[in-house]
Amino acid sequence: MTILSPHPGARMSAELAQRSIDTVRTLAMDAVQQANSGHPGMPMGCAPMAYVLFNEVMRLDPTQVDWPDRDRFVLSAGHGSMLLYAALHLAGFARPNLDDLQHFRQWGSPTAGHPENFLLDAVETTTGPLGQGVANGIGMALAAERLAAEFNRPGHEIVDHRVYGIVSDGDLMEGVAAEAASLAGHLRLGRLTYLYDDNAITIDGRTEIAFTEDVLARFDAYGWHTQRVEDVTDLDALRAAIAAADADERPSLIAVRTVIGHGAPNKAGTSKAHGSPLGPDEIAATKQAMGWDLEPFTVPDDVRDHLDLSERGRERREAWEQRFAAYREAHPELADEFERRVVRGELPADWTDALPTLDDKAATRQHSGAVINAIAERVPELFGGSADLAASNNTDVEGGGDFSATDRTGRNVRFGVREHAMASIANGMALHGGVIPYVATFLIFTDYCRPAIRLSALMQQRVVYVMTHDSIGLGEDGPTHQPVEHLPALRAIPGLTVLRPADGAETVAAWKLALEHDGPSVLALTRQGLPPLGDRPEGAVERGAYVLRDVHPDGDEGADPQVVLIGTGSEVQLCLGAAEQLAADGVAARVVSMPSWERFAAQDQAYRDEVLPPQVRARVAVEAAAGFGWERWVGDAGVIVAMERFGASAPAEKLFEVFGFTVEHVTEVARGLLRA
Repeated sequence: MTILSPHPGARMSAELAQRSIDTVRTLAMDAVQQANSGHPGMPMGCAPMAYVLFNEVMRLDPTQVDWPDRDRFVLSAGHGSMLLYAALHLAGFARPNLDDLQHFRQWGSPTAGHPENFLLDAVETTTGPLGQGVANGIGMALAAERLAAEFNRPGHEIVDHRVYGIVSDGDLMEGVAAEAASLAGHLRLGRLTYLYDDNAITIDGRTEIAFTEDVLARFDAYGWHTQRVEDVTDLDALRAAIAAADADERPSLIAVRTVIGHGAPNKAGTSKAHGSPLGPDEIAATKQAMGWDLEPFTVPDDVRDHLDLSERGRERREAWEQRFAAYREAHPELADEFERRVVRGELPADWTDALPTLDDKAATRQHSGAVINAIAERVPELFGGSADLAASNNTDVEGGGDFSATDRTGRNVRFGVREHAMASIANGMALHGGVIPYVATFLIFTDYCRPAIRLSALMQQRVVYVMTHDSIGLGEDGPTHQPVEHLPALRAIPGLTVLRPADGAETVAAWKLALEHDGPSVLALTRQGLPPLGDRPEGAVERGAYVLRDVHPDGDEGADPQVVLIGTGSEVQLCLGAAEQLAADGVAARVVSMPSWERFAAQDQAYRDEVLPPQVRARVAVEAAAGFGWERWVGDAGVIVAMERFGASAPAEKLFEVFGFTVEHVTEVARGLLRA
């Protein structure tokens, strides 16, 4: 991409450029001071980067925020949020407005302490947990490459945008950034340019107390294009470096020397400028040094006119729309598909027709693989892979090929053993749009994915987490690989739907729910084979829990249940077996399959009471995981059959026997409950 002048003709005067940069700095100082909270130093140091990127480089249209071919910007160093808020305001976006800046970090304001994509449409991703934004941007670039390969045709490049970002020392210390950068270099994601705020300061002091590596050498080794700009105030050097990055086929990292708290006489270049207001005296001295004698939150008229992108952005967007009209004329079916996937974000109208009927005995991980392959052609936006476990997770699209540096059309992404980056990259893919990412590993390794899963839920992004080997049923690999506390830990995340299907039919329904749900889902799937459970009510899984079977003693078909057995996943079959034994004892037993707590909790009280009658207080929950939280469903009179310790290395059948996950034990627990 060539760097565009801010207006036809030449760039504006150096004086106006400096005043524009100082406006960003003063807005940051004023907002943090008024909030008495925040991080002024990073925006003050990086203001020249924001000036060049927003005013001269990136293609954005403030009048249509979601223009599909806009460039994406990621402020991975999200603590410096006032840099982004100031830049967006000055670029002409409707929000944040000046009042929003004046209410920085306040209740009800969209200008939160860290950028939140669900509060401001112009914020591409929620950042703040360091390293996450680095991986998000890589996911955006990956999605852009995939869509370009699918939709661009000679003479019709309708996917032609890039991803830019600002990253910090802290970002690049985080392991997730290293994982993601390694993959980005391997895949040669050349649509990506990051500017590294190399200010040598962290909260505890100078970075040299903990961070002395040669960052550019590391990124060279990853396969990135690297450069250094020695002084952030040298705008021509910044421009040249960004132009060189845009011209290279590799992802780019530009290390830019900055001074945190630039211009503050007593705090610049120190950790005191990092995470606290500068204070009235220091702000006054800083403004005096820069020759700024205006009231707080003042934007000079010439600066506002200079930085407003509305007209230029509209022209660029309308030029793209003209190109898309020509594309539609040449490739009408592709244009329709692009609008469905990228513009409207809709699933194909008839996609559910491709869902298979799975009524054989198999592991639910195998059933999941069957679903993926059944719908892959009908749902081309389904795009993902595994963290080096595809054969175990059953996530490959058969015959789909691998997405690689030389083939952008492959359906399978090889993430390597990089679980954290995989999940964070998936968030970036979902945020970009046009693809529905799914990623996979063992359920135990949600520990490595958890920060990104939490952000999936916070941002309500449709990412499907295919997590297999979901219990002690993993067997001989032992307790290091047998998840125990993971299901309750995942259920504790607001906005995350956890699905633990009990057979093939439930697995199909779980996938349907995950693809139609506006938010993230975890599919917890077995290693061991599970038998089909027979007929069930239509839409049962979507409601989270349902009556699988009422088992009555002979000759007493109308009896109300005396005990309710509730199971998930592989343990539902144990509940069925126990119900049969109880019926032989003359006890009416109800079996409830509860694949999703979250979905069941969202149902109305009448339905929940229909499934779990309040008058039936004898309830047994059975799940090969920690029992934390099951009290909600069994009540104070119920019993939970769960894991109360870590597992062990042995065949799965032996482990289930030793830990009490047998029909006989569940039956005896129910009998004891009824005798109590």
